[in-house]
Amino acid sequence: MQDAMPLSIGIDIGGTNLRAARISETGEILKRVSEKSAPDPELVLGLIADMVRLLDTPEVKTIGVGVPGRVDARRGAVLSGGYVNLASVALGQRLEDMTGKPVVIDNDCNMALAAEMALGAGRGHGNIVMFTIGTGIGGAVAQDRRITRGSATAGQLGHITVDVNGEVCACGRRGCVETTSSGTALGRHIARAGLGADISVDQLFARDAAGDFHARGILDAWARPLRAAIDTAVAVLAPDLVLLGGGLGRAAHAALARAPALAPWYQCHVEPAQLGDDAGVIGAGLQALAEPSAKYNRARRAVLVNGIPASGKSTVSRGIADRMGWPLLALDTIKNPFLEMLGGGDRLFNRTLGRASYQAIWSVVGEAPAGTTVVVDAWFGFQPREVLEDHLRKAGVEQTVEIWCHAPGEVLAERYGARLDQRPAGHPGAAYIPELIELAKRAEPLRRGPLFDVDTTKPIDFDAITAWLRTVMADRA
Repeated sequence: MQDAMPLSIGIDIGGTNLRAARISETGEILKRVSEKSAPDPELVLGLIADMVRLLDTPEVKTIGVGVPGRVDARRGAVLSGGYVNLASVALGQRLEDMTGKPVVIDNDCNMALAAEMALGAGRGHGNIVMFTIGTGIGGAVAQDRRITRGSATAGQLGHITVDVNGEVCACGRRGCVETTSSGTALGRHIARAGLGADISVDQLFARDAAGDFHARGILDAWARPLRAAIDTAVAVLAPDLVLLGGGLGRAAHAALARAPALAPWYQCHVEPAQLGDDAGVIGAGLQALAEPSAKYNRARRAVLVNGIPASGKSTVSRGIADRMGWPLLALDTIKNPFLEMLGGGDRLFNRTLGRASYQAIWSVVGEAPAGTTVVVDAWFGFQPREVLEDHLRKAGVEQTVEIWCHAPGEVLAERYGARLDQRPAGHPGAAYIPELIELAKRAEPLRRGPLFDVDTTKPIDFDAITAWLRTVMADRA
């Protein structure tokens, strides 16, 4: 007997509604539920949990969630949001804990674009820009049918500036297209024209067709900035299709008829999305089924900056942490305060304290939020390999990459000698230098996972290191 076809639950978190559906492998909606949205993240989390319980079956293997705002999909982390700001809630981890199922999190517009590429207006197109017009304006970009993320959060098209002196946006800048061409902005245009707040978009178009100059002015004020934003996106990304989705996507497409592209350079086919409000839940469900390894997105990762004393690893690790925004844990940073407080000691005491500091590093990593990437600065060869493996296992580290720092023994000896008076009592003194030179001849990297070699006698190319890190981390995502 064949196993039942795996299903997923797709969740779309919007500023007005929370939608969820049980999704098949083909993107079919098998059952759906919805709730009104709310600004309280804890309330939203509770509502999501209730919807999942209504949709869950033994065949549901995974859950996908589309979240408004800036989302680091590789880490499963919400960085910031708008009306529903879930940055303060460990959404993926808590939902996994509640359901016992892996959870994939991404920006809601990325989820919608994934659905349109699979089942809607994006079929057959490789390079697509999508604006979603609703309470706010979201965006997503696909190149060669892959969602473009940049370092993490690419595609925030609602924050293309169309008027540097315009309304203040939730992001803190002025004149983002979200302030002129979203559903919220349309309401402001209507109010300023003195029309009733209950007038619908369809009524605006009807009044415009009848010659009502107020309605025409409202639609012009709503559509022209959107056209400018589309032109900018086309100029930068050169897509073969622009999609307008969200609850007001079709209306925005109709309104653009009065605002043609500003120059021949910016000509690109613009179409309304086809899946409407279902795009978010379908895309979230399909993405969850396509990426069942949500465990990886929630797993902790470590960049092991490895090298013997004076190899330059501290400079390298600080540079990586500063550029990538990852926390740094260095063996000496933990050990030195104890040496200072305890008054130093002999070589055996120093080694014992080093082992304790090493264990402390991995204890801290184990308490870090799921999805955290840490930079660890240490000479990993000073203890047996199995000790490291045990620490990694207990800390829940699923991926490591290694930066191997090295220099000739004579260079290390000179560096080590130059900083003897800067180190707390308890570190080996000048008598250690001959041993250090010999160690440099036989020291080897761990070769545990991807390896980047850094000769610290040369200028350190941090651009190359960070580009490599982004690549190898993304390849495992």
